[in-house]
Amino acid sequence: MARYIGPTCRISRRFEMDLDFKTRDLKTKCNLQTRPGQHGQAKKRSTGYGLQLSAKQQLRFKYGLLEKPFKLLYERADREKGHTSNRLLQLLECRLDNIVYRMGFAATRREARQLVSHKAILVNGKTVNIPSFQVVAGDVVSVREKAQKQTRIQESLQNTANHEMADWIEIDVKAFSGSLKRAPEREDLPYDINEQLVVELYSK
Repeated sequence: MARYIGPTCRISRRFEMDLDFKTRDLKTKCNLQTRPGQHGQAKKRSTGYGLQLSAKQQLRFKYGLLEKPFKLLYERADREKGHTSNRLLQLLECRLDNIVYRMGFAATRREARQLVSHKAILVNGKTVNIPSFQVVAGDVVSVREKAQKQTRIQESLQNTANHEMADWIEIDVKAFSGSLKRAPEREDLPYDINEQLVVELYSK
């Protein structure tokens, strides 16, 4: 299963935005202000294509996708009804690994992907070990009973309790389960994402 395994904070500093590589704890986030090296503060001039490419790379790294699966997801969004940009974000957000992260079972999307791959996650009571599995409204996502004893899951849920949860998902912390109430709308998601530039890039 291919995935990016390179340095993460360097990527966040490149785009000058938090790409959720670290835990939800602000103390462990990447320092976006630090640019090592003598010429670290220099900035390159961006062209129209450069801005579009940067927007695509930001989305790719944020959700942990390589180029080929990301493009396939875009093509699916382009085929389906509705605005391609909004549908692309919905498909990204409804990936099982992202839902596990959003529900607080994992501290990062990387960790959520690992939990799914290691068969620690159930969807509607059945084991699903495919991170790209699309969760739909009404699906119940839970942690297997054996995996509930893992310290990292318990700590992540405790940390999640200190943060405001998305209103399009429902969590039962005591039961280690949650459900997707609806697909997220654009206003439910961060505004530092410019998905329209991604559509413009692939539409050329």
